[in-house]
Amino acid sequence: MMYQPYDIEGASRPGRWLVTCDHATNTVPPFVNGGSLGLGAEDMNRHIAYDVGAAGVSRALAAALDGPAILSNFSRLVIDPNRGEDDPTLLMKLYDGTVIPGNRHAGPEDLQERLNRCHRPYHTALAELAARRSDTVIVSMHSFTPRLKTGPLRPWHIGLLYAADARLARPLLARLYAESDLCVGENEPYGGHLPGDAIARHAIAHERLNILIELRNDLIETPAQQAAWAARLAPILQEVLAQTGL
Repeated sequence: MMYQPYDIEGASRPGRWLVTCDHATNTVPPFVNGGSLGLGAEDMNRHIAYDVGAAGVSRALAAALDGPAILSNFSRLVIDPNRGEDDPTLLMKLYDGTVIPGNRHAGPEDLQERLNRCHRPYHTALAELAARRSDTVIVSMHSFTPRLKTGPLRPWHIGLLYAADARLARPLLARLYAESDLCVGENEPYGGHLPGDAIARHAIAHERLNILIELRNDLIETPAQQAAWAARLAPILQEVLAQTGL
């Protein structure tokens, strides 16, 4: 079977929402060191390799919003699709205290192969989906670990990330703050967007409405939890978008 670097669900759905999941899987394609980065299962199943639980939320959320979803099919350790091609963290050799053996000696030729076979096809497909309507709204779905190896506990259940374009972020933040059981982070656990990242490339550059949502991954470990979060977020997103009139 030929390797496919992304998966699209609901391509024919008519809604204006487009759900993206840049770090959907921990897959290492066969052309990368025979399908291994030299890490054990424990490391490949934690946040350094992919966004735990984000794929399930993305699929369910896109279905609830009647829009398509695009999900990467390569580990962020192979190459990070949420980084610009000139970003120094595009191909990580050390992540959260873990050395990535399969990347240790990766050179320019390896980087170009991963760009051509993973990163660029994913972004080409994402661009085509985003352009299917003139009023596309992009929801970029991610998850974060409750604690980095050397960091403090992260209290947030959900975080919204945004930079210059706050048209959707600010009203959505206000709406989520009204949820009494949620600890909501504004540009937490990370700040805004990076130059050349997926939102900058497919939303900001085209003046498309957008939001990046981070869910704490211990809250979305199971299919039931993922479905529950999607069911909770979908009506909130629709409500806020309608209220903005955008």
